Formats: sequence, C-alpha cells, structure tokens
Amino acid sequence: MSRLFRGVTIVWVVLRYGLDELVLTSFRKPWLRLLARVVSVGRRLDAPRGQRLREALERLGPIFVKFGQVLSTRRDLLPPDIANELALLQDRVPPFDPNVAVATIERAFRRPISEVFVSFDRVPIASASIAQVHFAVVRDRHGVEREVAVKVLRPGMLPVIDNDLGLMRMMAGWVESLSADGKRLKPRQVVAEFDNYLHDELDLVREAANAAQLRRNMEGLGLVRIPEIVWDFCHPEVLVMERMKGVPISQIERLREAGVDIPQLARDGVTIFFTQVFRDGFFHADMHPGNIQVSLEPGSFGRYISLDFGIVGSLTEFDKEYLAQNFTAFFRRDYKRVAELHVESGWVPADTRINELESAIRAVCEPYFDRPLKEISLGMVLMRLFQTSRRFHVEIQPQLVLLQKTLLNIEGLGRQLDPELDLWSTAKPFLEKWMLDQMGPQRLWREMKAEAPHFAKMLPELPRLLHDYLRNKPQDHRRELAELLAEQRRTNRLLQSLLYGGLGFVLGLLALQFLIRFRFY
Repeated sequence: MSRLFRGVTIVWVVLRYGLDELVLTSFRKPWLRLLARVVSVGRRLDAPRGQRLREALERLGPIFVKFGQVLSTRRDLLPPDIANELALLQDRVPPFDPNVAVATIERAFRRPISEVFVSFDRVPIASASIAQVHFAVVRDRHGVEREVAVKVLRPGMLPVIDNDLGLMRMMAGWVESLSADGKRLKPRQVVAEFDNYLHDELDLVREAANAAQLRRNMEGLGLVRIPEIVWDFCHPEVLVMERMKGVPISQIERLREAGVDIPQLARDGVTIFFTQVFRDGFFHADMHPGNIQVSLEPGSFGRYISLDFGIVGSLTEFDKEYLAQNFTAFFRRDYKRVAELHVESGWVPADTRINELESAIRAVCEPYFDRPLKEISLGMVLMRLFQTSRRFHVEIQPQLVLLQKTLLNIEGLGRQLDPELDLWSTAKPFLEKWMLDQMGPQRLWREMKAEAPHFAKMLPELPRLLHDYLRNKPQDHRRELAELLAEQRRTNRLLQSLLYGGLGFVLGLLALQFLIRFRFY
C-alpha cells in the first residue's frame, strides 16, 4: 500500500507541475504537441519549465533531488534554462526548521546546545537533500576554540527513502521481466547498490570515517583540502568538522578575478579523480559542483576543497587493474586489447568473436579522439556503446555504477572550467605511470616484502618437520628416504628453474621499463 500511495504521489506531482506537458512538447510530432495542449487545459503552467522540473524534484524528495544534481552537470545534454534551474538543487534545497536541528543536536549529546558549542548559528549556511549545515564554534578537549561546520541529518529521512527504494525495486523487477535488455542491465542489482549507498549517507559517523580516510590518502598530493573531523562531537545524526573557507567552484568568474589558473584547476581535478580511483581504490563519488570549493587562502591558494563524503566508492585490486588496462588500451587506441579484456573479465560470452567486438568498439570510439572536451559528449559515447553492447550481450557491472556516475560528474565539471581540456591526454600519462608501477620491479619487491614474514616463520620449521617425519616412519626407512631424496632433487631442479626464470623475468621487466621510458622521453 505504501508503494501504491507513493506511486500515486509521483503521478500527482508530475501532473501538478506539468511535467507530462514538458515531455510531450519536446517531441516534433504534431499530434504529440496537440496532445500536450489538450492535457494542459485547466492547469496553470505559467512558470518556466526548468523551474517546474526543479520544484517537482524537490517535492518528490531526496532521491529525485540527487537525480537532478547529476543532470545539472550535463549542460551538453540539457537546454541552458533547465540546467541553470537544476543547478540550484546543489546548495539551495529548502532548509528545515532550525529548532528541529537544535533538538536533534541536544538529543544526540544529551545536554543543552549551549553546553555543546561556544556559539551556534541557527541560520543554516547550506541545505542539501540529506542534511543541512550550520556554522559554530566549539571548544576541544585541549580547551582551544575552533570554528567548525555542524552537519545535522534531516528528520524522518529513513521512511521516505525506504518507500522510494521499494518503488524503484518494483519498477526494476518490471523492467527485468519485460525486457531482454533490461535483464542484461541488472536493474535490481543496481537499485540494491543505490540502496546501500543511500543508507550509508544516513549514518554521519560513517561519513566522518570516509572523510578521515580520504584526508589521509590525499595528504601528500597537495591538490585538495579535506576538513578534519572533530571526533569528540560526532554522532550518527550530527557531524562536526573543521570549517573550510572557499569559493564554490561554480563561481568561475570570481575565481578567475582572484587569480586562480582555471585550466590548471581543470587538470588538477582529473588528477585527483584518477589518483583516488587507481592509486587508492577509494574515491569521492558525489563530486557535483555543490560539494566542491576552491581555497583562496595564501597557504592553499588554488587548491580544491572537497565536502560531503556520504557517498564514496571503493574498488578491489582486480577492478583497478582491469579498469586501468581498459583505459590505457583506449588511450592507445588498442581496441583489440579492449575486446580481449571484455572476454577475459566475463563481461561478454566466451565465444564472442574478438575481431567483431574490436571493430564495433573502434567504430564507436575512434571519431572522438583528438578532440577538445567541448566537442566530446561522453553521454553520446556511452549511448552508442550501449547500442553496440546489445549485439554482443555485454553485462553491466553494478559495482562500477558509482564510478561511471563520478566520471560523468568529472566530465561535466571539466566542461564548465575549461572547454578546451583534453580529458584523454590529461589522464593518459597518469595511467601509464600507474601501469608501470604495477608491472615493474617495484611491485615484485613490494610483494616479496609482504610475504617475507610468512617465509620467515615457515623456513625454521622445515628441519623439525623433516626430523619428525623420518622419526615416525621406521618401517621401509630406506625406501622412503630414497623417495625423499629423489623428491629433494626434483625440488632443487624446480627451484633452479624458478630462479633462472625469475632472473629472466626481472631482466625482461627492466628492459620493458627502459623501452617505455625511452618511448615517453
């Protein structure tokens, strides 16, 4: 019944804000335009279409707001008026009553707010779909007063999200049962992934842990600032962190007037993304402009400031290596290797003809190389790849949905900062260096060091184990000793072969590294 009620609510909102008319008028068929005029009779639809869409998404709740946030970064796919309105969703979601925020804080810490903070600004500085933020001053355990930002969870979020997700699961089941393409896209698994990440966002302690991890990972890069968490004042419904002072990245003219190198800022954003993905396997997965600022302070001028860590993605070593090889093969235009990787990973059936898949991928990707970002629509590339994938029965991997979403955000952000940015050439040197580190002698040495404690524990036990074996086998002692000696000789020959093979492998890697570096320089 709750799903039915939610479905009726969605239909009512669509009709209330005239979204049906908005969709029908986007078609060129005369009879559809006539139908749009008929269904709009008796309704006041004077507000601009972008405003109506934004207000409808706000009315429908947090999941739909997040959908609008993602859309707002794709100005190449949306008319300017709609993109500008959806951009307001990033930091202008209507706030909830500050008294409710105060009550939440007092319930979390079980004391009056005057005893928690030295001062607390009741007017929220930002309001998002899941929580809103207030500035405050706190006295830490050392008695030092610090300016902080206090993030407070919106009340009653869990039932709303559960209702929407229940409806999405039902719709995903319909898509899977009614369409062969829908089944291949694994919509129920994708909804399950979205479910996990949304529920993670509702636990602000988990978000604090994500921020702390990203802060440690990014410390040595020198391109991004991440706020420090004040752990003494954190709770599942309240998050207190260092107050960051910066300019929203969407205010490009203000940043340019302050002297920020905008093209370099765009390149730094790509570097940060690929570092988080391929070096750390732990990345900020909600990188829309509302969550990114730029520092103008002297000690960190021109650096990114990342905010809102409720959604992060993680990749296994297999995922990282597979993706890096795919990206590298794409950048080198080695479409045969891309096709082989799809077969090796199980993304396409094992009996797929490599040459046919290679030809199809080449036809999709080749026209987009050597163009500036302003001439490339990753959305169009993905659409054509989707059309091609149906022919080869490619299976979508749900664990990579967040990575795909973040890549779209990065493209949208790069397009706003520097339309001339070449995403491919910016990322290629980073990925090739990463691949060299993964395949070169450095990785072999790291793995040997990692296994050293195991070998150090095992080797001293070998003489005792051999002695116990011989002592406990008095019968046919000579025969078993002869077998043991024969086995030892075979082992010696095997070790000798492995030693020579290992030396040859290392020499080959060194030669490969020399050839690659010679090629680069």
